[in-house]
Amino acid sequence: MTEPDHGREYRIAELAEAAGVPVRTLRYYQERRLLPPPRRQGRIGLYSEEHLARLRMIANLLERGHTLEGIRELLAAWEQGRDIGAVLGVEKAVTTPWSTEEPVTMAMDELAALFPGEVGAASVERALELGLIEIDGDRVTHWSRRQLDATVTLVRAGVPLEAVLSAGRELQRSMDGLAAMFVDLIATHVVGSLEEQDLGDLTDTLARLRPGAQVTVEAGFAAAMDRQVRAAIDRLLGPLAP
Repeated sequence: MTEPDHGREYRIAELAEAAGVPVRTLRYYQERRLLPPPRRQGRIGLYSEEHLARLRMIANLLERGHTLEGIRELLAAWEQGRDIGAVLGVEKAVTTPWSTEEPVTMAMDELAALFPGEVGAASVERALELGLIEIDGDRVTHWSRRQLDATVTLVRAGVPLEAVLSAGRELQRSMDGLAAMFVDLIATHVVGSLEEQDLGDLTDTLARLRPGAQVTVEAGFAAAMDRQVRAAIDRLLGPLAP
């Protein structure tokens, strides 16, 4: 009888070298069920080209920002017959950043010049806590040119920078609550059970929902501003003001 042809096979050290990872990493992947067990030949474990291909896929997904747990779930879906490309399409539709803001970088002195007499250690620390700015050496990056311009406009109109930052914290809390509500709605009523859905259709649906959610928030905020402005005018001038 002839031995079956298993193709190219590797011992664990050889596989680690071919994949460019330490042996301890391979053992860890096996413990986390990211890598199937080897074929056993006596006490020797032999790994195939499929093991090497999987290791390269894991490395590629890690470079793209996936966690090991997320990769394990993707590989499990793949093993169950799912098209991993379709699974990744859903992941991309869900995790693609919603913000399209343009960051702006300048020297700290330039930022301070935009708010004369109002930029100090406390205001910088507050902006850092809010995630509005990042500091790298003597350079500071604000996450949104539009928001920075709006803040400059408010401060030059007479609103203290500290008050703007305090309002920003409240706005973040409100936006987090609103975003959590949208995520819950989509997760409950749209995503549901992935096993029961065509992943391509789900990806298209998620892509269509993104602009709709943003329009809903913008329209709702505009309507709320109309109500609040009218209420403020009524308080100042009386309900008969034109």
